Amino acid sequence: MSEFSKQLQANLQKVHDGVREACENANRQPDEIKIVAVTKYATIELLKNIVDLGWTELGESRPQELAARGEAIHEFLSERARDMQAGAMPRPRWHMVGHLQRNKVKLVLPWVEMIHSVDSLRLGEEISSEAVARDTDVDVLMQVNTSNESSKFGVAVGAATHLAEMLATLPNVNLCGLMTMAPLTEDRNTIYDCFMRCRELYDEITHEVEVGEHFRHMSMGMSRDYDIAIGCGATILRIGSALIEGLPTIASATA
Repeated sequence: MSEFSKQLQANLQKVHDGVREACENANRQPDEIKIVAVTKYATIELLKNIVDLGWTELGESRPQELAARGEAIHEFLSERARDMQAGAMPRPRWHMVGHLQRNKVKLVLPWVEMIHSVDSLRLGEEISSEAVARDTDVDVLMQVNTSNESSKFGVAVGAATHLAEMLATLPNVNLCGLMTMAPLTEDRNTIYDCFMRCRELYDEITHEVEVGEHFRHMSMGMSRDYDIAIGCGATILRIGSALIEGLPTIASATA
């Protein structure tokens, strides 16, 4: 095994250990948590190594990159499948975790397992229309701006319940829960408040809106704050920098 692969494997293990510890502290089970490896700064070579290690949940924040990387990994795994000695690898499930414009929906829909960033009815309607045309269902999360930062996307807290009610009625769209982002701060109390507001909204929507059986996820928590998110009930973590620590990235590769 190369030093590159050893470092990646060590990073993956460190994340799993951190999640396990946070779950113990929160009296939860690690199998309640889905870890999405966010590949924004990963090189294609690093991405292939992540897939080679059996990681199947991958996240991308840019529509064009998601489509391009989805195609590249599809080709990589197809070549692997043709190699009888290498054996078949499981196909990754892609998550669109960044802001999505309506004119990019058609680009990402062939690849995504879940869209985390639906923050308006118009975007939801575009996803619904394209899903109907493709005769498929699409899992989505509603992004809520619980930090109330003008720099962040997401529906305002006060409008979240009404938007959830609207999204839940769209054909071929499965509203599966909420997504939020905490402020970039060292103040853990501020981060906690942000995640707990998402949890409170989740509970409110569950009791007040006919959201259906799919509504069971909270996507919150990244490399710097996932332990807090787990304590607040997160079911999906979006982990990027902790996975690629000490490895060549797009920035370093082009420097």
